[in-house]
Amino acid sequence: MTIFIRAIFHRLPIIHKLLGKRTYLFAYAWGVKIGKNAAFFGRTHFYRKKKSQIIIGDNCTFISDKTTNWIGVNHPCLISAQVEGSVIIIGDNCGFSGTSVGAFKKIVLGNNVRCGANTVITDSDWHLDDPRVGEPVEVNIGDNVWLGVNSVVLKGVTIGENTIIGAGSVVTKSIPANVIAAGNPCKVIKAINQ
Repeated sequence: MTIFIRAIFHRLPIIHKLLGKRTYLFAYAWGVKIGKNAAFFGRTHFYRKKKSQIIIGDNCTFISDKTTNWIGVNHPCLISAQVEGSVIIIGDNCGFSGTSVGAFKKIVLGNNVRCGANTVITDSDWHLDDPRVGEPVEVNIGDNVWLGVNSVVLKGVTIGENTIIGAGSVVTKSIPANVIAAGNPCKVIKAINQ
């Protein structure tokens, strides 16, 4: 299917509703709790290990289709609670574009969090059988945080409310509230005046 035909096809409201209902069914099958009025553009993939939790608030948007976000979505949204007892909690009014959220312990996103295309949020190094890897450490992202395109948030990080993380940043340490931060490793650039 050409990009032009796909673009027209995906702009039809009835198609979005049908695809959204299909994603709801997949989420339900995985035991994912989704609040009211979630919107799915393309198929979001969920994985939830037994005795783990994925809880998504109201009015969240998941963009997984390459033609829906023109900055370039490399893959669909991937939301996974990888081990027994792991938890993902996503607040209300959050937006994701090709975002990967992978929890081995706990990841909490506040309300109104925006994740640019291809962002990654994880609380683990992912290779738990490797002796060089430390234990998973909880990740907390406050209300109104904006993660720029291709940003990576790693284990043990807390990002304070109203903070903007610049495109391509690798967040290895906690970032305070009300700042603009960017880089690899991510560092505060300036405060945001209220």
